[in-house]
Amino acid sequence: MDAGSVALLREVLASTGWVERTRELGLALRATRSPGGLLLVGTPQEEPWHLTAHLGDEARFSGLPQLAPTLVRWAPAPGAPAHLRVGLERIEQARRGETLFVVAEDRAPEALLERVGDARRTGTTILALGGGDPELAGLAHDALTVPDRAPFSFDGAQHLVSMAAGEVGRRPGLRDRLAGLLERISGPRVAD
Repeated sequence: MDAGSVALLREVLASTGWVERTRELGLALRATRSPGGLLLVGTPQEEPWHLTAHLGDEARFSGLPQLAPTLVRWAPAPGAPAHLRVGLERIEQARRGETLFVVAEDRAPEALLERVGDARRTGTTILALGGGDPELAGLAHDALTVPDRAPFSFDGAQHLVSMAAGEVGRRPGLRDRLAGLLERISGPRVAD
């Protein structure tokens, strides 16, 4: 999906509340303090390569180096380049000021949930993009669940979040965040 397709998807979703929700998660990703502090992990069956690449692009285009993620892999090949050899032990080293972004369309394995819980206890910010795993969502400081009935695919959600993370603009104030929260609770507003 290219930037034009994502922009069109955002236009189609403008009245649904999904654009605002992906923006909130994108802003949370930007809160990572320093380059290398955004850790991105998936499941053993589905590593988020595509999202890693898009966040790297957004980091370059927006001038936000903290968005360049470190892909954490389940079984990195010993001879792989350094950026592809980061294993799960990196999650164990995560600390305050860093962000662990878990991307799991299906249920997260218990081994991952344990590591996520440990990272949260050390002060790491936990974000999640999931397909409905309540345990993962419960561990996350901020989570976006993409249900099967969503008007876009899980891959589309990744594109929306990465594009939102790279947007350079004002950070919503308290009034904007409260309005977004009320809209999510009560549903989209209807014009008179």
